[in-house]
Amino acid sequence: MFIELRKGMLLYPGTFNAIIAPENVLVSAIKSNPDLQRFLFLYISGNYSRILTAIGRVDNNFEICRAFTAQQLFIILQNASHTVIFLEHDPTLFDGAEQMLPQISGMLKDAGRESLVILYSPSMDRAFSSLMRKADHIIEIAFNDEGPGRQPGHGTSQRWKKGCQSAQQRTLEVT
Repeated sequence: MFIELRKGMLLYPGTFNAIIAPENVLVSAIKSNPDLQRFLFLYISGNYSRILTAIGRVDNNFEICRAFTAQQLFIILQNASHTVIFLEHDPTLFDGAEQMLPQISGMLKDAGRESLVILYSPSMDRAFSSLMRKADHIIEIAFNDEGPGRQPGHGTSQRWKKGCQSAQQRTLEVT
């Protein structure tokens, strides 16, 4: 079992991978691999997910957990025993809990001995940088908005909308 990010770029079980890439790269990699449906897949996100709706998996082997604090993420990782563990990075989990970053990074590394662990973010930030320190592989896939006939560096496509949520994805407010 493996996940192919791009042609020839494979992720295998027994590794902890930190990936910085556009959303569509990860969505495509997960959706284009029908073998993943045979394995236990744990998808962990924080307060909201950028890509969960686009993945659209609903099979029995696909478990979704949301962590709203670093402590909740710790507990989820502590109990994880899946073939694939996919953590969509949310830097807000570590607001006021930065001291937990090395411990969580160690847990991801330990889980990567038995599972395929993917720590994903569309961009680098301080928390992600700390979490990826123990990764076996660090992969960055750059944006490519230079289509045919375009001059390099003169792309006109719109990139990321920070803090944007899908119309189908909502976060519950605390009252």
